[in-house]
Amino acid sequence: MINDIKKDAESRMKKSVEALHGNLNKIRTGRAHSSILDAVTVEYYGSQVPLNQVANINIEDARTLSVVPWEQSMVPKVEKAIMAADLGLNPSTAGNNIRVPMPMLTEETRKGYIKQARSEAEHARVAVRNVRRDANGDFKALLKEKEITEDEQRQAEDAIQKLTDKYIAEIDKTLELKEHDLMQI
Repeated sequence: MINDIKKDAESRMKKSVEALHGNLNKIRTGRAHSSILDAVTVEYYGSQVPLNQVANINIEDARTLSVVPWEQSMVPKVEKAIMAADLGLNPSTAGNNIRVPMPMLTEETRKGYIKQARSEAEHARVAVRNVRRDANGDFKALLKEKEITEDEQRQAEDAIQKLTDKYIAEIDKTLELKEHDLMQI
């Protein structure tokens, strides 16, 4: 019973960290990275599909992405979708190839993105702490129903605290790497 609660808590904490990675990938740095376009969806035969399912996304150089739709008819739709995604990107088309240059980040923009990254990290920390709270509540319920002893409850809560510390440290490390990435020119 205790092990099931621990496993559930760990998997939920892991999902919080993975969600943080996904959210931080959406925050663009000055360098070209294909994950910036992960959030872009394109209308394809009546349904919205991710951009990477209708086009190849390549890194042309350090500051330029190249998007090549698989169908010629998709070029204007893809270009419109990139502009509509509100990422601050202005694609330019040359035949079948859509080039997406990454604009230079100003100091002010960098600080704004760092603030956004810190906010995302704090949301992830709160999510991890909520998982800890839920698990500890489950242990208290088991104790109340006399299914475990107080010692077992204390040991289980200590194990959950260690998991919490581990995942919060991972969140902090991820945030530090993103901040470092954002401050590089």
